[in-house]
Amino acid sequence: MADPSNSPITTSTLSEAASKDLVERYGVPLAVEHIVSDAESAVAAAAQIGGAVAVKLNGDNIAHKTERGLVRLSLADESAVRSAAEELLAAARPEDGDVSLLVAPMVSGEREFIVGMIRDPQFGPMVMLGVGGVLAEAIADVAFRPAPVDEVTAEEQIDSLTMSDLLSEFRGQAAVDRQLLLDTLVGLGKLAEEHPEVMSVDINPLIIDRSGRPVAVDALVEVVEALDHDTSTTSRPQPSDDHFRALFEPSGVVVTGASSHPGKFGFVALHNLLAGGYSGNVFATNRSGEEVLGIQTISDVAEIPDGAADLMFVCTPASANLQLLEDAAQRGVKAAFLTSAGYGEAGEEGRVAEAELVATADRLGILLAGPNGQGVVSTPASLCAQIVAPYPPTGGIGVASQSGNFVSSFLNLSRSTGVGVSRAVSAGNAAAVSVADYLDFYSRDEQTAVSLAYIEGITDGRGLMERLAGAARHKPLVVLKGGATAGGARAAASHTGALAADDRIFDGACQSAGVTRVHSVEEAFDTAATFATQPLPKGPNVVILTTAGGWGVVTSDAVTRDNALTLMQLPEELLTQIDEHLPPRWSRNNPVDCAGGETRDTIPTVMSLIAHHPDVHSVIYLGVGIQSNQAREMRTGQFYPDHGLERIVEYHERQDRRFAEAAAQLSNETDKPILVATELAVADPNNAGPAAVRESGRLCYATGDRAVAALGHMWRYARFQDRRRS
Repeated sequence: MADPSNSPITTSTLSEAASKDLVERYGVPLAVEHIVSDAESAVAAAAQIGGAVAVKLNGDNIAHKTERGLVRLSLADESAVRSAAEELLAAARPEDGDVSLLVAPMVSGEREFIVGMIRDPQFGPMVMLGVGGVLAEAIADVAFRPAPVDEVTAEEQIDSLTMSDLLSEFRGQAAVDRQLLLDTLVGLGKLAEEHPEVMSVDINPLIIDRSGRPVAVDALVEVVEALDHDTSTTSRPQPSDDHFRALFEPSGVVVTGASSHPGKFGFVALHNLLAGGYSGNVFATNRSGEEVLGIQTISDVAEIPDGAADLMFVCTPASANLQLLEDAAQRGVKAAFLTSAGYGEAGEEGRVAEAELVATADRLGILLAGPNGQGVVSTPASLCAQIVAPYPPTGGIGVASQSGNFVSSFLNLSRSTGVGVSRAVSAGNAAAVSVADYLDFYSRDEQTAVSLAYIEGITDGRGLMERLAGAARHKPLVVLKGGATAGGARAAASHTGALAADDRIFDGACQSAGVTRVHSVEEAFDTAATFATQPLPKGPNVVILTTAGGWGVVTSDAVTRDNALTLMQLPEELLTQIDEHLPPRWSRNNPVDCAGGETRDTIPTVMSLIAHHPDVHSVIYLGVGIQSNQAREMRTGQFYPDHGLERIVEYHERQDRRFAEAAAQLSNETDKPILVATELAVADPNNAGPAAVRESGRLCYATGDRAVAALGHMWRYARFQDRRRS
């Protein structure tokens, strides 16, 4: 595919009148306007409209009228209209082309939005909605979605605005005509489809009048006469499931370039494979034929018995790898993971070598993972074929990353939290198999509950999002993105273009595809672990149960900030039920603050009352481990085990285990997420509380904020799936 960002494209802007004529045909609501050529005609048009009017200079090459002072507003009488018209005509420049005057009624309203479309060089046409007016770029509350846009997507786009409350009744003015706004977004998406020459549409402001009707009072359309680049894409055939089974569940593995030196990749790879407990056939090649880690090496892959190994893990230099592939194919190898460097990352010569490598693998029918990768993990097969640590516990998270170091990060977090991994692969240069290919396989893999990906260096955004959307339709997909897309947004002449940062475009594409986009390693793993271990919420209502007030206040703030979740008001019958188990000083509100009134059974009982209430969709429990924290001080102090300390220490630790177990049991009973959070998950992971959470197979969150962030992602994904099914 030719990169459109590198191709010279000359654009021009339509006049305001021509721009409005085009967008009106696609459902954009406009005020009635008159186009006139002189001051007297402007006066006549104003009289016909009645009331205050606006007069603008309209020209073929005039883009931003406000910046040039080419707009006159609130003209209430004949002389004001005449004077304004004469001034505007006098301000025309030769480069403005043929000019005329636009006379329009003054549209009043305290709410202004911006809608538009931009043709992004990586992600294609994107429809935009945001808070508008002269401060649109400063506020930057915008949402993008790929065109075409259906009503379901448009609804979600509207709701995703931080300031979406502006659509409700506002300062005595009616709620926005939502259907008209939906029609506008859908229409702009259709315009983008039917007019490939349109590079951007900028409608700012879209004023909401007192009746709630959106009215466009300005429009700017940027066009290109001809596209001089190829916009088609060429995608590689996707590997078959048989190929992926050879990679992730091989009957035998051969490590090439095995070494007896513990510092060499060939030693580390063989060591990790054996130490992970892989029980299939293991072969290793070494020119000297020496014994390494109890494995008698062979000098050549050609010595492997036919069909004895279907995965080759390559630790040899690039110069040896073409012949290795030839020999391996003869022995029945179906997948090869290459750690070797010196390919596409090494300049033009390396790119040529990489292309030859891929062509050879394709000809031989071998899945080629890498090159320049760190390895592959598959816990169902006890496979740890990688040149880095660690090996994670078994679980439901499938990891695919363009960075091997992020694979290590996610595996380390898996080990520390106890939430396990099914598959993990470092894609390396992804010369033949992309991150999207792995995610596609994970979406069909029975061992994987959720996919977790790190991506960067996007070259075909539209194609990538189609693949990610396909995967996300089947299972949750969490994506962490590094870097910006190449080229960025064009159309710098429009507000839409100025607002279309690569990151916002990618964010909108993810939301449209049902992909959960995150912004840090911790958020990525927390979210994936939550998808893997908690049921999806059936609604937005959250109740917080806490043993201390401050934790509950901060966590409730986090719930309130999340525009998808609702801090539920407790129903009267639930308040009455809780009253029976807590002292009168308890908060009688959400968060449910026990106020230090806990007895032996208080936490499990109150948690059960909350979780079983039909209006409650999710619970966040704060404070597990407090009693065990005190028990630790007693256990390690000089008075233990005398003075009755042994008995109370055991009681405290037993209680925290009960609370953690109750959370998991109630979640299973009610099919509702119950998230447990405490800083002790990090500060003292051996504390009985977080330790019991880990033993239940669930994540113990380090803070309430992190639990809320993961829960918000869960509900957004569940809501997306519900909307798609309806």
